[in-house]
Amino acid sequence: MIYILFYKKKSIYIKIMESIPYDKRSGKIWFNGKTVDWADANIHILNHGLHYASCVFEGERIYDGEIFKLEEHTERLFYSAKRMGINVPYTQDEVNKACKNIVHIQKVMNGYVRPLIWRGSEMMAISAQKNKIHVAIATWEWGSYFDPKLKLNGIKLDISNWRKPAPNTIPWDTKAAGLYMINTLSKHEAEEKGFTDSLMLDYQGNIAEATGANIFFKDKSGELHTPIPDSFLDGITRREVIKIAQSKGIKVVERKIKPDEMSNFIGCFLTGTAAEVTPVAKISEYNFKVCDLITDLNKSYQSLVRKKSAA
Repeated sequence: MIYILFYKKKSIYIKIMESIPYDKRSGKIWFNGKTVDWADANIHILNHGLHYASCVFEGERIYDGEIFKLEEHTERLFYSAKRMGINVPYTQDEVNKACKNIVHIQKVMNGYVRPLIWRGSEMMAISAQKNKIHVAIATWEWGSYFDPKLKLNGIKLDISNWRKPAPNTIPWDTKAAGLYMINTLSKHEAEEKGFTDSLMLDYQGNIAEATGANIFFKDKSGELHTPIPDSFLDGITRREVIKIAQSKGIKVVERKIKPDEMSNFIGCFLTGTAAEVTPVAKISEYNFKVCDLITDLNKSYQSLVRKKSAA
């Protein structure tokens, strides 16, 4: 009973916090090696990262006070920076320690961490060779990415008209800010039609991913099928779910998947740091069941990320 009351109070607190704009919140943010007040973590409007999207970031989950897969996220953050020609003025160890420290200062138990790196204001043109590199880390309490009630029965996806760019046109394997422009457009269009999210195709017309999560399908024989991540991000959660599935003897097939193949699948779900494991009930005219296999994978994933609670 005490746990239930605590959980309800925590859920109410998170809902209240989510109603407050991010620039109006309080606390501390790690900013260029210093811990500053939330309201003082500011940049000038003439900023290369803002105007030209020369910015990379990560999204990390906190479970029971610990950041899940922190080292992997930081490694990917530095990889993204390198691909964008950004020399990070800190080591990976320093960023890892800063992430842990700001979570401790903010006393976040179950939430989100957002490290980001961007070019500053020294030059305001396409070239930004002399711009200072800035690094910041913010964290906050956060609940479910999708409405928990919708997740029980599976969310509904539209199919976006926007395509993932060809891999030789953009640094596709990074978490660079500019890559998310079409994701935002796709999600907005889907929401306006009454969908929760949108399925995006790649430049060849194959199934790619949702706007912020990878996708899996279950066929009638119990096998899982997921697109090859050759023009979109190979998610950390995606890789963990594949490991979980394989440990249970479930065959996982990574391949090119055409949209019309969805009629052959009976189950579907999304994976991502924010999305975790989210069942999908419908994509356009294709319907799916929230089957036991998906429910079991979700339970196993929750057990993995909440090791401290299970101990």
